[in-house]
Parts: sequence; structure tokens; C-alpha cells
Amino acid sequence: HNPTAKGYVSLHTNLGDLNVELHCDLAPRTCENFIELCKGGYYDGVGFHRSIRNFMVQGGDPTGTGRGGESVYGKTFADEIDPRLRHDGRGVLSMANSGKDTNGSQFFILFKS
Repeated sequence: HNPTAKGYVSLHTNLGDLNVELHCDLAPRTCENFIELCKGGYYDGVGFHRSIRNFMVQGGDPTGTGRGGESVYGKTFADEIDPRLRHDGRGVLSMANSGKDTNGSQFFILFKS
């Protein structure tokens, strides 16, 4: 099932909780992937493996190398690009990938615009 409204997830980290609003109405497969991975405990105990000062923090790779992780659909899934979704503000969460249509489990969160 693909969600059609906003979704909400609370990520519990060793530095505190991050409450995330997901645009399931604009990126349903991407949100379903993230929500299902969260619900299934996929991210439990998985740290952030990459941090770029004044830009973003990246996590979601159970190997901790930045090269691992799979989606709930199998290895990877296609991009869902919508011009209403922008990477222009603190707290924006997006899937991290290694090129077109290579989304898996990794994600990043922006620090500031």
C-alpha cells in the first residue's frame, strides 16, 4: 500500500529524538520504504556514518560503510522527484543514493539552508 497523506516518524538517537514529517502524498514509495524500514527495526542501532559540517548528516546503512543497505522493495527503487520537494532548509530528510534510481535504506538530514 502506498500512503497518500503526511507521515510522521520519530527517530530515537543517542543525542535525542528527531521528529520527522514525511510527504507521503508527493513521494509515496519513498515514504513507504522509510516508514516500513523504521517499523521493522531496520535502523535500530544503526549510526550516522557521514557528517558534513554545516550541510548534512547521513545514516541508514547497517554496515556503517556508506555502501550498504536495501529497500523494502529489494535492493533499490526508482527516484520520486517532485518540484514541490526542495532541499532548502534545516531538518529536510531525503533518501541518499549513488545515482539515478538507486534508493535503498540510506537517508540524509540537512543541518541548515
